[in-house]
Amino acid sequence: MSRIFLTLFACTVLLSCDNGAKNNPSNLQNTTKNAVLLDTTEAKRIMALPLHCLETEYPNKLGQVIGSAQDLKSPKQLHPIFYGCFDWHSSVHGYWSIVKILKTFPDLAESKQARLILNDKLTAAHVEQEIAFFLDANNTSFERTYGWAWLLQLQAELLTWKDPEAEKWAASLQPLANLLVKRYEEYLPKLVYPIRSGQHDNSAFGFNLAIDYARTVQDSAFESVLEQHIKRLFMKDRSCSIAFEPSGTDFLSPCLEEALVMAKILPEEDYRTWLKGFMPDLFAKDFKLEPGIVKDRTDGKLVHLDGLNFSRATCLNGIASKLPELHHLHEQATNHLAFSLPHISNDDYMGSHWLGTFALYAITHQ
Repeated sequence: MSRIFLTLFACTVLLSCDNGAKNNPSNLQNTTKNAVLLDTTEAKRIMALPLHCLETEYPNKLGQVIGSAQDLKSPKQLHPIFYGCFDWHSSVHGYWSIVKILKTFPDLAESKQARLILNDKLTAAHVEQEIAFFLDANNTSFERTYGWAWLLQLQAELLTWKDPEAEKWAASLQPLANLLVKRYEEYLPKLVYPIRSGQHDNSAFGFNLAIDYARTVQDSAFESVLEQHIKRLFMKDRSCSIAFEPSGTDFLSPCLEEALVMAKILPEEDYRTWLKGFMPDLFAKDFKLEPGIVKDRTDGKLVHLDGLNFSRATCLNGIASKLPELHHLHEQATNHLAFSLPHISNDDYMGSHWLGTFALYAITHQ
């Protein structure tokens, strides 16, 4: 952990605050938070993972429906942009990681290589081929909604980057983002029940990324659709027991992902009431959650639990930031993040092709 700085704001800060601050705990909600800060060394370590895999075509898990012999094509032929990093969605969020780090650390030595990849891949012609795949009748539900949401997250990152090349990449990618917004709007009215798994098809996780996109690009119509269906699917939920988590291959927490997305759409008091009915244990000052344990990081499913620790950290920090009395959850978030952060490396492709993104996302959403 030598390349990670753990900054602890001492509890004595609370004692020195004036009476006005004591009577307004929202001013204090982050003062006891352990923050994992990203320095250039750690950014380079994380960035090396997608740089290694974005142009690595094999091994590859395609995941498409084959309609005829004509569909038997290589990953790169099917997906001229998102063919690397083992599967489509990992390639998408690998690009997100690169863009995020380039925006934060523009002077990294690796930036030249990263920009070459982005310029080579994010072209209008390549995006047209990616769109053609989604328009195939056999693959209308491809990557629903996990990959869709990550594509929107990538586009939001590009659109908020004041960089001439980024503006060009965003313009090229926008038609695919528009298509996936449309797919979301067509799909949600048909989804009678939310998907509560701890893996890719978890509805709440997709909502979390999609609503961030809608707000970033100020698409009020899409935001309204998302909020409507989030409330329809989750508002009446009660008594989610995290004691039954995780399952053996989870990388998402069904309870915490739902709690996070509700934090994003409900006013503070409404959210407090809802959360007390949904996960009352979170309000206990001695609440503790043990990180998931991985015993074989060469196993592509078992290593999911490192990702769970990162996604839990994101959720716990987001929930704690909504309600000041839950500031104790920040410590649990940092414990999860610090537990798995040393294990992201190029040692084995089953983890290296995606875990860096989840670590980076957790660090940048504290």
